[in-house]
Amino acid sequence: MPENLIFFNPKPSTISGAILIDTGISAGFPIPSGDFEEEKVSLDEELIKNKNSTFFAKVKGQSMINAGLNNNDLLVIDRSLEPTDKKIAVCYVDGEFTVKRLRVQNNEVWLQPENPDYPIIKITEENNFIIWGIVTNVIKKV
Repeated sequence: MPENLIFFNPKPSTISGAILIDTGISAGFPIPSGDFEEEKVSLDEELIKNKNSTFFAKVKGQSMINAGLNNNDLLVIDRSLEPTDKKIAVCYVDGEFTVKRLRVQNNEVWLQPENPDYPIIKITEENNFIIWGIVTNVIKKV
C-alpha cells in the first residue's frame, strides 16, 4: 500500500460565499442566460454536513482513478458516517492511510481499488485496521 493521504482540518471561513448562477450551465448547446438572481453559496455549507467530524485529504496515487479520484484531488471525509458496503472510505491499515471502496460480505472486509493495476486487499485479524472516515465529496482542479 504505497499510497498516503495528506490530511487537512477545515479552517473557519470569513468569506461569505461566491456568487451562484442557479440557472445551470449547459455542457451541450448554449442556453440563453435570461434573468437570474444573484445568490451567494458557501462551499463549507454545501460540502461539510458535520463540521466537528469532517476533514480534508489530498489523494496520492492512482488506485482510485476509475472512481474519479485522481492524484492531488482533495477529498472531503466525514468520520461520523457509518461505513457500509460499496462506500469509498479512508482506512488506516498497518500503519498507513489509504482510500478504497469498502466491500463487506459475510463478516469479511476487502478494500477494493478502482484501478485494475492494483490488488484487492483482504482485511484479516492480523491487520491493524481502522475505517477512519467516509468520502463524501471530491474537489478537482481543472
